[in-house]
Amino acid sequence: MAYRHIPVMLSEAIHYLNCRPGKTYTDCTLGGSGHAKAICERIMPDGMLIGIDQDIDAITNAQKALQSYSSNIHLFHGNFNNLPQYLTQIKIEAVDGILLDLGLSLHQLENSGRGFSFQKDEPLDMRMDKRIATRASDLVNDLKEDELRNLFKNLGEERWSKQIARRIVQQRRQKKIQTSRQLARIVSDAVPRRNAAAQRIHPATRVFMALRIAVNRELEVLSRFMDGVADWLNPEGRLCVLSFHSLEDRIVKQRIKAMEKGCVCPPQMPECACGKKPVMRSLTKKVVRPSDDEVAQNPMARSTRLRAAERI
Repeated sequence: MAYRHIPVMLSEAIHYLNCRPGKTYTDCTLGGSGHAKAICERIMPDGMLIGIDQDIDAITNAQKALQSYSSNIHLFHGNFNNLPQYLTQIKIEAVDGILLDLGLSLHQLENSGRGFSFQKDEPLDMRMDKRIATRASDLVNDLKEDELRNLFKNLGEERWSKQIARRIVQQRRQKKIQTSRQLARIVSDAVPRRNAAAQRIHPATRVFMALRIAVNRELEVLSRFMDGVADWLNPEGRLCVLSFHSLEDRIVKQRIKAMEKGCVCPPQMPECACGKKPVMRSLTKKVVRPSDDEVAQNPMARSTRLRAAERI
């Protein structure tokens, strides 16, 4: 089955990465390889691409989609947080550009069979890497009511987290919750009908997002990655991050701001004592959003937020 995905903000990402012939770039989230292919087209014949994805389907697809560049690419099945180890394996200290696309692919929503979408009746899995142990069904069926409430509130910013958690606990006493459509119905029934009708998105959207984030530990991984990313970039190397909700974007924004500032001393101190220097400069003082034309052609791009920075 073909791996279907449309890369979001492709031209903007390529612009901010400043792709140049002979340079080395890392696509930390290969997905459908749309961004990776565009990078290769600009850095070959002597450039190098390092591609990473924790979904084995994306790696399999990349082997086919990037076959014409096979002698200049290195593909790794794993989490982008392992980038330092991957660089060590291929004897590279740093790269000239790093891309993070933190969204789901169309393939994962439509054909993965892992319950990412509430519009399909699939096992409630949500693991991007099928090697990890915890599934979404484990969280839904095993967490206490207050733990579910906090998960939906903190990771999904769900207004009706209390009502949804209570309904889940009631339903799982009668029957284990095992599929995406089963959970979607329970969530929809928990949200007051008047509010459900007024929502622009499906009532289960935020709950599914929260579960996916929790299963894959997405915010923890992103935070750790952003803490070290400057060390993996050459001088004038670029970082470009495409995020899709406020929690991710907040982490990226705050980390870039901290790397621009350098010093972490309290404001009341007369002079710097920590010795930390700025290591990055922001290229996007305000978040960059997709054009109206792109959103019209690809509705999945609607919530994309792009931020970029350059290694000093």
